[in-house]
Amino acid sequence: MLSAPKTRFRKQHRVRMTEIFYRGNHICFGKYALQALEPAWITSRQIEAGRRAMSRNARRCGKVWVRIFPDKSITVKPTETRMGSGKGSPEYWVAVIKPSRILYEMGEITENIARKSISIATSKMPIQTKFIISQ
Repeated sequence: MLSAPKTRFRKQHRVRMTEIFYRGNHICFGKYALQALEPAWITSRQIEAGRRAMSRNARRCGKVWVRIFPDKSITVKPTETRMGSGKGSPEYWVAVIKPSRILYEMGEITENIARKSISIATSKMPIQTKFIISQ
């Protein structure tokens, strides 16, 4: 799984995800991409599952770029503990996704294979996404 190797602070605030993402909403590396339409937290397990699904469906031909990285730690307190006594320990890592963010890119592959493999990766995501092609 992906996780940030070293961070300055172990625990982070939970913030609202209301605004639209303006940076990183265009295709840079490949020709086909998967774009987010809703705000969400995507865990490192979901990112890895989408990447594996794309590369396996394409039979390892072509290239896959992952444009997101889980750099936010999510803390969870143990069940059946009393109120207070501080914040819980870091449990897993997420990437903060805002609308119009590019999640994955594919290149050096035909359109029908890319469309099929990206649709399989879409089923691994907890949000609505769309398939886009660069001009």
